[in-house]
Amino acid sequence: MSHSPLLTRRLLLQWLTLGASVTPLLVAGMGTAMAAPAALLSVDAPEARAVKYVEDAKHAQSATPGSSCANCGLYQGPNGSTQGPCQLFPGKDVKAAGWCTSWAPQM
Repeated sequence: MSHSPLLTRRLLLQWLTLGASVTPLLVAGMGTAMAAPAALLSVDAPEARAVKYVEDAKHAQSATPGSSCANCGLYQGPNGSTQGPCQLFPGKDVKAAGWCTSWAPQM
């Protein structure tokens, strides 16, 4: 009786088990690596003009000193980032230094 078919079957099952356990990790890693950053909101966009969005809070006439997108409750960018998503503008990033009339303190 030859043991090579049994050995081959065992190796096949081991490789399939390994492949099944590693595949979700590879797919998840590729998804984050391939995700393109969101487009930056233009100050000339109609939705930006509606809330008087500016890319630098220092140029906003009605902004409270110290307020910016980075410390707004609607801003979803990570701490220390230069830009990130805002709940007001789905699919668009705003500058962390920016400001708009919808600014609200973080809770």
